[in-house]
Amino acid sequence: MAKTQTLLEVKDLQTHFFTESGTVASVNGVSFSVEKGETVGIVGESGCGKSVTSLSLLQLVSEPGKIVGGEILFDGENLLKYSKRKMQQIRGNKISMIFQEPLTSLNPVFTVGSQISEAIRLHQNVDKSEAKKKAIEMLKKVGIPRAEKHFYSFPHLLSGGMRQRVMIAMALSCNPQLLIADEPTTALDVTIQAQILKLMKKLSEEYGTSIIMITHDLGVVAEMVDRVIVMYAGQIVEQDNVFNIFKNPKHPYTKGLLNSTPKIHQLKDQLESIEGNVPIPSEMPTGCKFHPRCPFAMDICRNQEPPLVQTGDGAEVRCWLHGDEEVINL
Repeated sequence: MAKTQTLLEVKDLQTHFFTESGTVASVNGVSFSVEKGETVGIVGESGCGKSVTSLSLLQLVSEPGKIVGGEILFDGENLLKYSKRKMQQIRGNKISMIFQEPLTSLNPVFTVGSQISEAIRLHQNVDKSEAKKKAIEMLKKVGIPRAEKHFYSFPHLLSGGMRQRVMIAMALSCNPQLLIADEPTTALDVTIQAQILKLMKKLSEEYGTSIIMITHDLGVVAEMVDRVIVMYAGQIVEQDNVFNIFKNPKHPYTKGLLNSTPKIHQLKDQLESIEGNVPIPSEMPTGCKFHPRCPFAMDICRNQEPPLVQTGDGAEVRCWLHGDEEVINL
């Protein structure tokens, strides 16, 4: 078995928002790694800190948010020590990002071709004609018909699926080592979603690009990723390979997410749901952040926050029901 190489290592990342009502820990001590060529999924409900984590990786968190602690090691170098100018050289070049809604990510007053060409010229030493040639080539690769014609199209003239393909073309135009996809298929219908996921998977294999897939859709996770990170209330509560997550989830929250997902081989009159809501960041409960919604909560859960521990099979879980020596089956 070939030895894997770590491309990205996040250590104890902490991103806080400083509001009039106090400090809000949106991302609270998150640690994970991404290997070269690996696809990692980050899942959880809205408000769990997934998107803030992804924005923190590229230092795109705007005021009143600020990264207050931790390390983001990319190819062994801490990005948090980079200047704004140096980070501009990283964004879109070595690390690219696809956002949830392409219409708000693309500039409405410029053609899609000029926007892709600009990204290419910014990071690669090519002239205008060479950048145009590469942009048209990328539009063809992402499956846009009549690419030469659509090079001159404005974003509002394209469908949602086409705009997302343009975003993927732009993100991959400089052959990045890491692609961050923040809910890239949420605004698309099911048929187009399947096409986009297939396209991302194909291009990832072709370019050897690592992917961080931010999503709340477990169907996307099953289709795309190698390893899953489950987040809740700004923390990682479970981390394991995709097969184990679906076959043997360990954290009650992960089990709740899976139970609330429809399964094609099971007929149910009503889907199960997780009682309650994700806590407001400024009003976090004491102890385990999930205990108010957990059917297995004990006294220790209400009073002490569990650490993230490794189980015997190499997974990581933040739950008092699990220890270093044994796993208690729920």
